[in-house]
Amino acid sequence: MSGMTIDSGRHSIYSHLASGKRINTAADDASGLAIAQKLKREETGLNVGAENAQAGVGVLNVADGALGGVMDYLQRIRELALRSMNGLTTGSDKQIYQNEINQLKEGIQSLAKDTSLNEQKLLDGSMADMDLATNPNGGGMSIKMANSTLAALGIEDFDVTGDFDLEAIDNAMNIVSSQRSYLGASTNRLEHTYNYNTNASLQQMRSRSSLEDLDIGKAVSEKQKQDLLSRYRIMAQKKKQEQEGFVTRLFR
Repeated sequence: MSGMTIDSGRHSIYSHLASGKRINTAADDASGLAIAQKLKREETGLNVGAENAQAGVGVLNVADGALGGVMDYLQRIRELALRSMNGLTTGSDKQIYQNEINQLKEGIQSLAKDTSLNEQKLLDGSMADMDLATNPNGGGMSIKMANSTLAALGIEDFDVTGDFDLEAIDNAMNIVSSQRSYLGASTNRLEHTYNYNTNASLQQMRSRSSLEDLDIGKAVSEKQKQDLLSRYRIMAQKKKQEQEGFVTRLFR
């Protein structure tokens, strides 16, 4: 029985040294294993949340870049509208301006309809909210996405060849500016979440490692102790056999 205990102890030490872990099975430390698994779950959740936050930043960067293009179009439309308001501008001049404005409006609509990521439209109003699971429990942030279609901006029928209100373009520019400001703030928030999750995950990993990881120096010392006991046991058995053989020879 003693030999089995020593052999079992040696096998356990070898398995721990091979894995580098203090806890390989529930038998090693049932409560410690349960805590380690809980820490691992939190660590994994934080890592996935960080990845989701990073993906969200990518989406918002794409959307903001497209909105920057929309703003450039609006700036040009406003410039042409101001030129058409000049008293020296003829009707044919206004039509020329309007032809370019129509092209610019098509550019705005194209950006609104075609800007997408992972086959999801970002600026046509179809994605009202982008929900991101940035927390280990699946919760997170809900970001209201922009709608930069001509209808949403209120300039679908803007035409400088007839009566028009320059304020319509100003309002559209204010809408886009507000959308970009909101997306920028959301990006900053996601970046903060990413940094927090990454740091928290690292702390969870350290806590788990301190619980699970093997004290190599102590384990090696225990292995040497077990090896010494094993050699002693073998020597004792050999000596006992020699003594028994000597006694047997005496009574022959």
